[in-house]
Amino acid sequence: MKSPESKFSLSRRIVRLAQIRRKYLSDNTSMFVVAAIVGLITGMAAALLKWIIALISLLLTSGYHAAAANWQFLIIPVAGIVLTGIFVRYILRIDITNGTSKLISDVRHKMYRLNPRITYGSMIASSLTLGFGGSAGSEGPIAYVGAAIGSTLGRLARFSPRLMKIMMGCGAGAGIAGIFKAPVGGFLYTLEVLRMELSTISVMAVLTSAVIAAMTAFVCSGFTIDLVFDGIHTFDPSLTVWYLILGLFCGIYALYYSTVMARMQRVYDHISNPWLRNLSGGVILAAAVFMFPVLYGEGYSSMARILACDSEVISGGSAFGLTTSASTILLMAGGILLLKSFASSAANSSGGVAGDFAPTLFAGCIAGFLFASFFNFAGLSSLSVADFAFVAMAGVMAGVVRAPLMALFLVVEMTGCYTLFLPALIVAAVSFGVVRLASRSRFFRLS
Repeated sequence: MKSPESKFSLSRRIVRLAQIRRKYLSDNTSMFVVAAIVGLITGMAAALLKWIIALISLLLTSGYHAAAANWQFLIIPVAGIVLTGIFVRYILRIDITNGTSKLISDVRHKMYRLNPRITYGSMIASSLTLGFGGSAGSEGPIAYVGAAIGSTLGRLARFSPRLMKIMMGCGAGAGIAGIFKAPVGGFLYTLEVLRMELSTISVMAVLTSAVIAAMTAFVCSGFTIDLVFDGIHTFDPSLTVWYLILGLFCGIYALYYSTVMARMQRVYDHISNPWLRNLSGGVILAAAVFMFPVLYGEGYSSMARILACDSEVISGGSAFGLTTSASTILLMAGGILLLKSFASSAANSSGGVAGDFAPTLFAGCIAGFLFASFFNFAGLSSLSVADFAFVAMAGVMAGVVRAPLMALFLVVEMTGCYTLFLPALIVAAVSFGVVRLASRSRFFRLS
């Protein structure tokens, strides 16, 4: 523990640095300097979080068998949720679940001074949740981490509340940009999801932070992308009607997904015993992962295999057995699509620390695969399964998150495939429109 003298000395140094900053740098210049530092640190944090999650997953799934049931999946996800709950309740002792929701609330209520412990707490907790098989994403926690980094550095620089808000936006956007390696997507996160009102100079600061975070994460990961989408993919205007129908399908599924998530959240909110909440969520998650191991973790490797037209990933390691039968794979894909929202909710709402974006990308990938494969199997068309899986990722995310521009740019940036930008835009717009229209009904407002 630091002595009062050392704490006083540190405070004096911070005040001195703030005085030097005010003397030699204008507020706008200071904002850009700190925004760049926030982007750099958050980008490194995003790369580190990805690496830790991958390492834990690799260690725990070393005994995975593609052609047989994997009984260890009945235990690993439960252990992950319970360990996360123990860490959050007894070691960290601050609530860091549902990071994006908390950020929205903090911005709305002008609470710009975040606890610095969020920076490491969210990373450790989400590593436990996702590394142990939580069927969710790391974007919520890293956005919260980035916002806490921005808040902490802004406080050290003695920024005004207006600049503190911008620093939170810089950090949150940098977190999304770093974890997806998508700078424009990270920037749009601050506008569409956090709904921050930014001036022109503030927009440039957030973009600066997002670009630096994305490039830092890209360098730290060895210049690799998480979702490889190889091959030549072009937009065929004659398929526009099919893309419109796919957008409708994605919108309907997004309504189902959102309804399940909302109702499961209410169920868990009524469970006052934290141990029971952790165990019940862990059991649901474990059952889903045991039936369909493709639901384990964030699912980027599985999405990459689907985009490479490897349909065996659907049934690999399943309790129902490995199969190459087209009809059986279609049924399994449908089952995965229905269970994904339950598995994601169990990981997020029962005490786990994870995000909501990656699950919608995974669900969209499965939805597009199912859509194209079904019509091809029925002999009604000859659609590219990979292309439709790709654009459906933007469709489902746009419908669930209700941020069509962010969804569109995240998908094209994280894969580097800009040739399908227009069909992805069509699917995202239709899906978002379906959700907007349906949300006016009393049923979905209550959900």
